[in-house]
Parts: sequence; C-alpha cells; structure tokens
Amino acid sequence: MSKPASVRGLLEAALRHLDGADARAEAQILLAHVLGRPRSWLFAWPEHEPDAAQREVYAGLVEARARGEPIAYLTGRRDFWNLDLAIGPAVLIPRPETELLVELALARLPLDREVCVADLGTGSGAIALAIASERPQARVLATDASEAALEVARGNARRLGLGKLEFARGNWCEVLGGRRFDLIVSNPPYIASGDPHLAQGDLRFEPAAALASGKDGLDALRAIVAQAPEHLVERGWLLLEQGYDQAAAVRDLLAGSGFESIGSARDAAGHERVSFGRRPPVKV
Repeated sequence: MSKPASVRGLLEAALRHLDGADARAEAQILLAHVLGRPRSWLFAWPEHEPDAAQREVYAGLVEARARGEPIAYLTGRRDFWNLDLAIGPAVLIPRPETELLVELALARLPLDREVCVADLGTGSGAIALAIASERPQARVLATDASEAALEVARGNARRLGLGKLEFARGNWCEVLGGRRFDLIVSNPPYIASGDPHLAQGDLRFEPAAALASGKDGLDALRAIVAQAPEHLVERGWLLLEQGYDQAAAVRDLLAGSGFESIGSARDAAGHERVSFGRRPPVKV
C-alpha cells in the first residue's frame, strides 16, 4: 500500500498515531510548520502533495509528538502575549496563565515615564519582552541562572527589535547588585520536587530547574521574597506567579518580609495564580 502523499492523506495518517483531544489540531500545526504555511492553507489545498523530504520531516515530527515531545519544542515557536517567541528545550514553555502576571505588572507601570523592571528567571524572555513591548520607556533587566536560557531570550529580543533590555546571569536577586527597581516580577519554579506531574505530559521534557523547587515547591519563592525588599524602591512592587494552591503561603511570606498591599489574583481557571506586595515607604 502506498504511503499518503496529499495534505489530506498525511493528516489522516497522523491521526492514527496521535492521541488526545488536541490530536487533530496538533497534526495540522506540525504539517503547517513543515510546509511554512498557515493552518488555513491546509484546508484550502487538501490535495497538495508535499515533496518526499517534507513528508519525511513530517513523519518524524508526528512520531516525536506521539512520544510526548511538546509541540512548542517541535516547531520551535510559541505565542505569548502578542509575541511570536522562539522556544527550545533549554527554556520553560510559556503558559497562557502567565499572561496574568504581565497584565498585573502593566497595571502598575506608567506609560509616560521611565521605570526600571527586573524579570527574575526569564527563560525565553516571555515576561520581560511582553512588558518591554507595552512600556517602551521601561528599562528591563532579564536574569536567569542558565546561560542557555539567556541565549534564547537574547535571540528573541533581537528578532523582535525590542530595546532597553539587559540580560544577566545569576540566581534570583543575587545578580541585581545594589540596583533598585520599581517592579520585580518572576515566574519561578514552584512544583514540589516529588510531584508525580513532573513525570507526565510536556513537563517530562522541560528543564527540571525551571519547574521544581524543594520539597514543598516554595524554595525559590522564599528566596525571592526574602531578598526583594533590598532591591525595590519605596512603594515598589513584587509580583510572583505560584502554584494553584500556594497563594496563602506566598501571602504569608510577603507579610513576613514586611510587604504591604498584599493580595492575589485569579487566572481564567479561577485559581489564585499571582500574588503581590508593595515595599512600604521608609519610616523616619
């Protein structure tokens, strides 16, 4: 029996290998990626026959997806905010719920003056680049402990043409030196190291250091909350993404470090996804 050669045939064959509710969309995304076309093109040209090399590449991608490799790593791309980001195995795949962190940051950053922002654990640069794209006057420092992650972030910044960004390698606030910021934002690792979800789905392929943080998942959050007051201006904000069940613990950490205006915000699923606090003014 001959192998399928048309767009329609290739997609039907892929569905025999892929599982899950998103299998059809994933088959289309991968084929559109191989052909360098939008997904809509596939519907307009179902009888088009990709060449042999394209069919071979597509078959390899379908096999990789069937093994569980994330779509974002297979295509090398992920949409976040209004940005098309390059993504690779060195960085966490940006999630839609993290856009809440960007929304809350932008609500605290004026449009009409220069402000200083630090994004700790930037990964692909998603948060830092989204803020820079919406606040052109902001000076944004993006940090990460991984040089490989910083290379991805720098590449995204160059490709998107976003200025006023700096990059620095180091753990959390340790790399900030004596600088102070109007706002510090972070989506740190917050999964408990023994959580069974780490062996499931896309998480199996993402960098462990960007996912897990101690027995209760709070080690990185503890470090950031403890260090951040020394690097915020008076009334400067700290915004943190956390796990769906960690908001109360993070609010307690913020209160213990002297923050005020403490609160949490819910994502589209109704989970308390981001917690925040403000450094109080110095009493004289």
